Amino acid sequence: MTTLGCALFATRWLQAPLYFGLVAAQGVYVYKFFNELWHLIHHVISGQADETHVMLAVLKLVDVVMIANLLIMVIVGGYETFVSRIGLQGHRDQPEWLSHVNSNVLKVKLATAIVGISSVHLLQMFVDVHHTPRHDLMWGTVIHMAFIASAAILAYMSGPMAAHEARMRTPKEDSRATVAIPAQRGPDTGAPEREATGAEERIEAAGFPSRKLLEMFDEGHLRAPEPQVIARLGKADFVTRKANVVLLGGPGTGKTHLAVALGVRACQAGHQVLFATAAEWGTRLAEAKAAGRLREELARLDAYPVLVVDELGYVPFDPETARLLFQLVSHRYERASLIVTGNLPLDRWDEVLGDGATARATVDRLAHHAEVVTLDADSYRTRRLEGAAPTAF
Repeated sequence: MTTLGCALFATRWLQAPLYFGLVAAQGVYVYKFFNELWHLIHHVISGQADETHVMLAVLKLVDVVMIANLLIMVIVGGYETFVSRIGLQGHRDQPEWLSHVNSNVLKVKLATAIVGISSVHLLQMFVDVHHTPRHDLMWGTVIHMAFIASAAILAYMSGPMAAHEARMRTPKEDSRATVAIPAQRGPDTGAPEREATGAEERIEAAGFPSRKLLEMFDEGHLRAPEPQVIARLGKADFVTRKANVVLLGGPGTGKTHLAVALGVRACQAGHQVLFATAAEWGTRLAEAKAAGRLREELARLDAYPVLVVDELGYVPFDPETARLLFQLVSHRYERASLIVTGNLPLDRWDEVLGDGATARATVDRLAHHAEVVTLDADSYRTRRLEGAAPTAF
């Protein structure tokens, strides 16, 4: 980058005081909100407020809150987009929209927020219609319709723009890391053949090592858990709850089989799934961090409601990889589902993740909203060997 280019790029910091000015404006609206609330309570207690007065006062409070929400989007989203990254990776209170915000998305969200504010203003006019001039009603309606039309045009234009940006990206990852994310499909009861085809496409794109079904799983060899636990997980409702599934047990107990089978059920339910071993996830995230796009990679994975992390625990991770896996778990906490298989109990994950603090934080977020299932059984591989007939010579 040339000296002139660096200087021009550094001028973005001139916008920083503007956003802090908007923070001060946010404080003004907080004061205005509680001032209006105090007047409303005073009028109600003193009996000076009728139903119309209360409704108008409440709408005024809603109006203040919606404008404050608009300010938050401009402050946080605008600073993140045009000035500098805020660095909220892994923060449990990170807004959902901030993970994929860009100038295009921000414009659409601002337009829809303005439409909402305009709707409240127009409703205030109609509630107090007897004291509102007809001229104000007419122009208020016209302006509101203009806002709606503008928001609709922006939303329509954002689709082709986003598609163009996606086509312009150059894939730099391996075949598994660059699996195309097909559009999420909703249920189509009028075309079951197309839905079946969509499920097959999702299963193929998931990267499963092989296709395993719950119907193929031999529950008879399990000493635990009870068969109804497996059947309940097979409903795949944990995906809609954004909960996790943790499958623990020794080698050969069927953990990977169950993880793949649950992933297939999720695909059949209309969800995108992506499968990889824990070591492969660590490599993928390390490469993204080295390229300076870890945040974008985590945001891209948000398109998958289910990620499968297989074989956690067999190979210890270095501290950096352990922290990256923690970031993956933390980023998806209460946002999307993980299916994790491992051979060690949760209280021994520090043996894999190295750092006790990292292990505790990872387990805390992973197991908080999770179905933790321990598979107690003999290895199916050993059972096959024991059941094999001796060879006669």
